Amino acid sequence: MAKLLYFAYGSNMLSRRLLARAPSATAVGVGYTSDRRLTFDKVSTDGSGKCDIAPTQSPTDRVYGVLFEIPSAEKARLDDAEGLGKGYREERVDIVTSCGTRQALAYVATTKEPALRPYHWYKALVVAGATEHRLPDPYVEWLRTIESKQDLNPNRRAENEAQLFGS
Repeated sequence: MAKLLYFAYGSNMLSRRLLARAPSATAVGVGYTSDRRLTFDKVSTDGSGKCDIAPTQSPTDRVYGVLFEIPSAEKARLDDAEGLGKGYREERVDIVTSCGTRQALAYVATTKEPALRPYHWYKALVVAGATEHRLPDPYVEWLRTIESKQDLNPNRRAENEAQLFGS
């Protein structure tokens, strides 16, 4: 079965969330991409900011994330969930891991608004995924400092918060 290597750096780092989108995904390691910084300014259909890996000119900038192997047959479901062509595009990125550099697919924002903030539940999913996969403590602590806002839609909020608790 053909598989692809996917770099999750936002809410898809949380295994439960990604498995709802790509049921056969398997975490194969963690790593980072250089010359990029994590932002929460991707325009979402729900009015909040989602994650992006914005390019910079600084090799000291890093975005940490999780590498997953995903069967090619499940890619269309992931593309749909991520909004490929509707706010994200595909990009191949070099990921530095403890076993060397690997190339992986990442979704990169095409529509951004710097004033956007993530919802509390979205930021919590990102932090939970980073914690689950033991990303570096200073990085996780930095994620916790990101300003977020309340989602005024109680149904959407409850549905997404349920993923945090595995229900």
